[in-house]
Formats: sequence, C-alpha cells, structure tokens
Amino acid sequence: MYGNVYPMAALVGQETLRQSLLIGAVNPAVGGILIRGEKGTAKSTAVRALAALLPEMDVVEGCEFSCDPDSPEFQCDDCRSRNGDFGIVKRRVKVVDLPLNATEDRVVGGLDFGRAIRQGKRFLAPGLLAEAHRGILYVDEVNLLDDHIVDIVLDAAASGENVLEREGLSFRHPSRFMLVGTMNPEEGELRPQLLDRFGLCVEVEAARSLEERVTLMLRRDAFDTDGAAFQQNYREPNERIARRIREARDLLPRVRMPRQLRGFIAELCVENNVAGHRADLVLEQAALGLSALEQRLEVTVDHITRVAPLVLAHRRRDAQAPPPPPPPPPRDQEQEQQEQQEQQEDERQQEQEREQSPDRQPEQAEGQEQREQREDRENRDDAGEEEEQSEQENSDMPHPPSQGEERESVFQVGATFKVKTIRSDKDRVVRRGSGRRSSTRVSRKQGRYVKSSYACSNNDIALDATLRAAAPHQLFRGTKEGMCVNLSDRDFRGKVREKRVGNFLLFVVDASGSMGARGRMAASKGAVMSLLLDAYQKRDRVGMISFRKNEAFVNLPPTTSVELAGKLLEEMPVGGRTPLSAAIAKSYEQLRGVLGRDPTARPIVIFITDGKSNVALGDGRPVDEAMGLARAMAVKEERARYIVVDTEEEGMVSFGLARRLADAMEAEYFRIDQLKAQSLVNIVKQRMD
Repeated sequence: MYGNVYPMAALVGQETLRQSLLIGAVNPAVGGILIRGEKGTAKSTAVRALAALLPEMDVVEGCEFSCDPDSPEFQCDDCRSRNGDFGIVKRRVKVVDLPLNATEDRVVGGLDFGRAIRQGKRFLAPGLLAEAHRGILYVDEVNLLDDHIVDIVLDAAASGENVLEREGLSFRHPSRFMLVGTMNPEEGELRPQLLDRFGLCVEVEAARSLEERVTLMLRRDAFDTDGAAFQQNYREPNERIARRIREARDLLPRVRMPRQLRGFIAELCVENNVAGHRADLVLEQAALGLSALEQRLEVTVDHITRVAPLVLAHRRRDAQAPPPPPPPPPRDQEQEQQEQQEQQEDERQQEQEREQSPDRQPEQAEGQEQREQREDRENRDDAGEEEEQSEQENSDMPHPPSQGEERESVFQVGATFKVKTIRSDKDRVVRRGSGRRSSTRVSRKQGRYVKSSYACSNNDIALDATLRAAAPHQLFRGTKEGMCVNLSDRDFRGKVREKRVGNFLLFVVDASGSMGARGRMAASKGAVMSLLLDAYQKRDRVGMISFRKNEAFVNLPPTTSVELAGKLLEEMPVGGRTPLSAAIAKSYEQLRGVLGRDPTARPIVIFITDGKSNVALGDGRPVDEAMGLARAMAVKEERARYIVVDTEEEGMVSFGLARRLADAMEAEYFRIDQLKAQSLVNIVKQRMD
C-alpha cells in the first residue's frame, strides 16, 4: 500500500464495483471499466484503492515509457535497440489522471521545446499515454471529454501504442493501459463508439440502508483523522485481496472455457440484440477473469450469468419496431383520403352535368349543398380562428372566442428519428465552453492546434512556426549562452487552437387550437424530441416555447436533460387562441438571457406557426403588433438566426401571415409539408451551414 489511499477492504457496499475492478485487474483483455453513478458513490476512491493493491512490476531503468524488460516485442525503440543491456527496477502501478481540459500535446506528447533550443535537435516530451503504459488511465467525468481527445485515447487503447506524427516528429511507443472512466449520467451520455469500448459497465448507487450510511460516515471520519492507523487496521484484509489478484493472474492462462458455453455466450448476445461481436469476446474474457479469481480452472454457467449484466447492459439495443404514430393519422394519409373524396365528388358532378334534366335539378342543388356542408366540416377545426383573423383584417372590433378555442388536448410525442450531422460554419470569433457539435477557435490551451499566428497569447507557443521564423536569421545572429538557436521577440508565434462547442436551439411552437388538426402537434413534438436527443449527445442546449390562449409559456428551459424534455413535451396542451406577440416577446427574453451569459453564442430560433395572431399585448391590432415585434427582435438580436415553418393549410382561404412573419424578421420560410422529421433537420442544417 502506498500514499494516503483509502483501503479497498474498507469500502461499504459496492460489491459489484469491487468485483468488476478485480476482474479488470486480473484480465486486462476485458477492455476497461466504466463506472456510472451519481456523485459521492466512491467511484474515484475505489479506482485508487485498486491501484494500491496491484503488485509491483519490473521496468527498464531510465525508460520514460516503463517498458517491460521481459517483453521485447512491446518495448520502445530505444529499449529494443539496447538488446537487453539495461538495468531493471521495480515500480508500483500508476494511476494517471486524464483531466478534462487536457490538450492534445499533453495527451500524446510533443516536441521538447527546451532541449530543442539548447541542443538543436528534436526530442520527444512524453505525454499522458506514455505515462499510463502498464498502468491505469483514469478519466473522471469521461462523458465530458472533448471528442478529439476521446478519439486519441480510443486509438491507443485499441492498438496498444501511441503514434505521434506532428511538428517534424515521427514517433511511436507502447501504450497498454487499463482504461477506467467514471461518469454521472445526469450530465449527459457517452457517444456509442466510446461506450462500446468499455468492456464492463457498472451502475453504482448510494447506500439505502441507514446502518450502512452510518458505518460509511464512521469509517471516513476515522480515515480523515488518522489515515495511517486506519490503513493499518485494514492491512490484513487488503493483503488478502492483493494476494487473490496475484494468484488469479498466475492461474488465468490455465483457465478453460468449455465449447458449449461459448454457444451460451453467443445466445445471450443475440437475445440482447447487441451490435457487433465485441460483447461476445468481452463476456468470454470477463468470465475467465471471474473464474480465475475464484480459483476455478473451468468456467461455469454461473460465472457467465454473473458477469453478463456488466457486459450487456450498456450494449443492449431495443429490437422492437417503432410504435405507430399517435392519432390523429398523419397528414399525408388524411390528405390522400380528402383528395380521393374530392375526386369522387368531381366525377359525380361531371356526370350530373352531362345528364342534366329538369327533374334532376333539385338533386344537383342538394348535392351542391352537401358539398358545401362537407367543406365546412373539413375546415371546422380552423374555422373559428380563420373567421376571427378575417374580421381582424377588416376591422378592429373585439369579439368573443369560439367554443373550439376553449377546448384543450394533449398530443403524444410523434415518432423520433436519427438526426444527421448539424454544424455551424467556422468563423474567426474566439469562444469558450464545451460541447461536441460546432468547431470554433478557443483562447485557452485546449483543443487541436490547427495553425500559427503572430499573436502569442497564454504562452501557447507554436514551436515549429517559431523556429521557421527564426531560421533565416541564424547566420547573422550567431549563438549566445550555449543555445543552438538565437530567438528574438519577433520570432515567436502562437498556436491557433480549435475545439467543439455546443449550440442552442430555441423552438417556438404554436399550441393554439388550429395546431391540433392534421397531427401537426404530434409531428412537431417528434421533431423537437429528435433534435433534443441529438443535442443531448453533443451537449447542446435546447429550449422550447409554446403559445396559446393569452400568453406564451417556456415549456422547455435551456437544458440537456432528455428525461425532463420528454415529460414537458408530453404534457404540453394544445387549444385556445393565438398570442403570437407574447411568443415573440418571450423568445426575445430567452435570447437576451442566453446571449447575456455568452455573447459569442449563435442561437437559432425556429418558429412553427401559421402566423395568425388574435391576442395583442397592447391596444393595437394583433397582427400588426406581432409583425412590428418580429422586426424589432431581428434588428436587436442579429446574432440569432430565425426560421419560420408555416403550418397553415393550403386551401381557398389563405392569409399568408407566416410569410409576412418571415419577411419581418428576415427569416428562412418553409411550409408545413416540410415539417416532417428529415425535412426539418435539413432546414436547420441548411441554415447553420
């Protein structure tokens, strides 16, 4: 045991977590462990406790990569070239922390600036992947790690080596480590590619028993008071665990997997509908590790069933077909039925005209009356608002709401879909923040080095560009103070870095009575939920405002919580009048809050409405007031982008108010038939691109 580390034997509960860590320590072929759970559940404590139990290992003396002297095939170039002519020392297993703000240079390594200036040669400054070789690479809050850093770690974990090709360097070295990550699911999920890389996934929870919680407090207080004495009290049980690990490692090569159990493993993976074959391989290796821990030379069904939840839980996919769309039926189907009915009516009318006779004229009159009644019934959902709007266009006289406006309905969330890649164009604005969607320049030492500039901020020196700038002047400057390169202030260049940040999408949805027709609201909810799911993975923020009756409501504040979003969308009611002015005012309020906190943000506001307005904030005409507010918002917040999706049905009576709204705020305009899932995503993509 080393350092002031909390003993693993003293952990309260968390048996599954301890067993998973021991399996990973005995058989590294399981491919790493992901620990998911809320804050304060001993995730980090357990990982450091494991490292304290692992036996010391032999390393090549003086090697920066901790090469194994007994494995020449996994040694670095320098150790291999010495042909065994090196000293051997013992060293404990390291736990290397990968911080969330780590730069690419710090992770993979880079040019040693000091040695290059002093000796005039290129030397590698090893990174965290070199330090973690034959140890544990620990990533706390792994779900918040930048994408390009994740890709680097994944490549090294899969290949067992780190390849560096940059700044005139071409170097590779072994990098075999046990990858352990922790995360709080409330802060966002992992990308599927990264999630699958972890062999085992452990769900940890806080202790529910009062007795366990009291025991936990007493043990932690004793450890904080006198750590050495506390470790001494648990030395014997801790040594038993360490001995168990050593014996299991020695036994592992002799453990056998019966052939029929491999069929059982394959059957489990097929039943759980996992993607690929990694689950089969990991499940086999995990069962072998557990069997070795229990000093069994042959894997049993019990071993497989005990580790299966750890291997399959994060890989299981839903194999069921997507549920049918909620009522009312989709607009396309209903529109087809309407067109068929109209065609039949036209055919009957033509036949009647060909066979006109005095005794059939009453029937014609009756048929015309029936057609008028049918058209009236088809437009009944929108009749109240259309009549009100028509009256507003000709007069400012107030009038009572129709009965249809007072009814409210709650529509289910429509079918979701997979969102295509949505990114913003790059610009020269320097931003801060984190995310996984759009690339932007950053001012800190974070992100990928993409180019150099004359400005050198934060002491982030671009060594390659600096040396190129100084090279032509070396003949005249000469050397000084033992340096191979003579630099002046004008030679220094700074690094321009880029990283991904999130975006903010604000949906402003008309929830008045007319939106209940043709399944418009179900489709709108499905599209918003689909974009929210994509934003949840990319750590975006999405907001939603609905407007009905006499006011606008913030149904979905800026958030990445898909659980909260689903609940709010499902409970959003539809019905009543159309306060468009209130919606515009509420949208402006939300934009001001977002841009006030982050002036460099580029929010996109998507209005899903027919543009009608029959409720004003002041004494003016509702439509004129709404158009004026839209123009004012577009002028005051030029940093935001606006899209208007017109939900008005095409027919004999059309007001074109959504088009006027789009013109007022200089927004992109699209009709309701483009509101389908893929169309809406393409709209957003086009506007962002």
